[in-house]
Amino acid sequence: MNTGQDTRLSEASRGKITENIVHFARTLRKAGLPIGPASVVEAVEAVVISGLRNRDDLYWTLHAVFVNKHEQQPVFDEAFRIYWKTHGLVEKLLSILSPVAPAGPKEPEKPKVGQTRLSQAFETNRKREAAETRPQVEVDARFTVSEREVLQKKDFAQMTATEIAQARRALQSIQLPLDKVATRRLVPAGRGRIDPRRTLRASLRAGGNVIDLRHRKRAEQHPPIVALCDISGSMSQYTRVLLHFLHALSEKRRVQTFLFGTRLTNITRDLTRKDPDEAFLLCTDSVADWSGGTRIAHALYEFNRKWSRRVLSGGPIVLFISDGLERQEDSMLEWEMDRLHRSCRRLVWLNPLLRFDQFEAKARGIRALLPHVDEFRPVHSLDAVADLCIALGDRGKSNHRAHDPRQWLHRVA
Repeated sequence: MNTGQDTRLSEASRGKITENIVHFARTLRKAGLPIGPASVVEAVEAVVISGLRNRDDLYWTLHAVFVNKHEQQPVFDEAFRIYWKTHGLVEKLLSILSPVAPAGPKEPEKPKVGQTRLSQAFETNRKREAAETRPQVEVDARFTVSEREVLQKKDFAQMTATEIAQARRALQSIQLPLDKVATRRLVPAGRGRIDPRRTLRASLRAGGNVIDLRHRKRAEQHPPIVALCDISGSMSQYTRVLLHFLHALSEKRRVQTFLFGTRLTNITRDLTRKDPDEAFLLCTDSVADWSGGTRIAHALYEFNRKWSRRVLSGGPIVLFISDGLERQEDSMLEWEMDRLHRSCRRLVWLNPLLRFDQFEAKARGIRALLPHVDEFRPVHSLDAVADLCIALGDRGKSNHRAHDPRQWLHRVA
């Protein structure tokens, strides 16, 4: 009788352990970790077999099963801290596996990496559980305005925190068109120029009796992107959102990103982190002049003197993201902008002030920069970013006249 009762208790305890670990694994999966059913079974067996004594044993047991790469570590840490601290789940689990549950250690310091995605994952679980018990209501939305359509046209500065999170996810899904350009490097091809070296080697294999012509052509690649982003007080909110677009873009092509306020900072290496939360945390720590003043002329001078030869090779497209409100009134700004324009394939100025219908290029800094850019475009909404992506490809050449910077100078002249 006692043996049967112990067996029933162990089965009930195992069911509680399995339920908690399944919910925890589901949260990790929603946060981006590749966790399948086999990993969940292994985690349950490992927890039951290992005989946990404290919180650290549970952490490292689950860590050994669920974490396979270094970049998954911050997300797992944040998920473990949030999930297992609620309702004393660790203490309840230890009380099941051992007769006396020891007191847990102090809570670790709050890590910031992965916190946004994990909070969304927990919120998704709560909404799904509430939806299962909520009565179904049918709504006729034929004559309503699409929420996505409103978000596409809404200004970044007027968005709520929830809308900004949705905009960041939308920016990460925007793709540039196929704007490949020919390079000087030659690669093997089925047609094109005759490749003498490969042709001679192919004929030697046949003893020189057969000449098999081999061809080559110029290789094609996407032109690199160089982004110069203003982080002054009037531009910081727009730059924070656009960094998500540059982070997603850096996974598909070569992107060099610089931030400038009162000084110039290269954050290209920080944006190469796969986890966006970790990347932006490193960017924030490495930049000391965020939301401060602006010195555009000094930043351009430092970029042209220290970085132009390193990052402007290969004919890149330069994205200059700023409102152009320069405090220094001298000829240095125009000189440095002209030098940057001569060193790149295309120079596109993205200015959020163009969102205003009454905008006029009257500021001295704006008038000094406009003659030295190829395009002058808005960058205040998702639609503006999508139009930029289309314009960077071949399909956007027909629409360049609408964004010609010279027309803004003629309006004020």
